[in-house]
Amino acid sequence: MIMPRGQQLLLPVNPWFIWSSLIAALAFNMMQNMGFWGRAAWLPDMLAVVLLFWTIHQPQRIGVGAAFFLGLTMDVHQSALLGQHALSYTAMSFLAIGIHRRLLWFSVPSQAAQVLPLFVVAHALALAVRLLAGAEFAGWSMLLAPLIEALFWPAISVLLLWPQRRAPDPDANRPL
Repeated sequence: MIMPRGQQLLLPVNPWFIWSSLIAALAFNMMQNMGFWGRAAWLPDMLAVVLLFWTIHQPQRIGVGAAFFLGLTMDVHQSALLGQHALSYTAMSFLAIGIHRRLLWFSVPSQAAQVLPLFVVAHALALAVRLLAGAEFAGWSMLLAPLIEALFWPAISVLLLWPQRRAPDPDANRPL
């Protein structure tokens, strides 16, 4: 595959780094839910952002199965309807795998605009499951969560790709 002009050749990602970043995002979500705001509808789901990032960048390692497992973990933590987050994360990962090759050709701000519908789908599915189970509508402030997650996309991209951008051992005979 031909690299886009100006894009740096990345080192292989360490699987431990992938899973540790997912576990850190899961822990962040858990702390966020127990924090000052509680389970406010407008709070971004950082696990969804990190999961979507790795699903797009490493679909061979992180896919629908990992999304299902992490979704069940969030369901158990939030005492939500079992399968609510699992369904939304799985659908989001499935759609991301379908567009991951095309998405990587765009700049990071353009990627943020293109992953916004994936976040909207994930939140819409979770809302539909909650409403079908008899819960009340969380309010219109929940429309902010996918927007905030899309705004976090450039920062997460820079942060999670940073370990892969370092030069392995540059010298005069090997400039890459």
